[in-house]
Amino acid sequence: MSCSLTSSYVRSLLLTLIVSFLAPVLLLGSAIAFILMLGFCPLFSGISQMLSALLLSFLATFGTGNAWEGIVVIGCACAVVGGLFDTYTFYRTDSLRRL
Repeated sequence: MSCSLTSSYVRSLLLTLIVSFLAPVLLLGSAIAFILMLGFCPLFSGISQMLSALLLSFLATFGTGNAWEGIVVIGCACAVVGGLFDTYTFYRTDSLRRL
């Protein structure tokens, strides 16, 4: 592999890792924010409390009792999977380029 090929791979991999980490973190964060904002409406306060308890207990399962740690664990898992997909794509593109 040449130097420019390696630098483009590292750049692509870092960008993929960052985006793959931020996507589920922002999705879960916006879901929590939406559920909490829903609680300000008196009609939906009971549903909001129930949904927030369910979501936080789901996240606490992945974070050994801590919901914020659960979000980070899910984000890291998605980043690893995204990095693996990017590596596979880079490998396939490089091997097809040699044909």
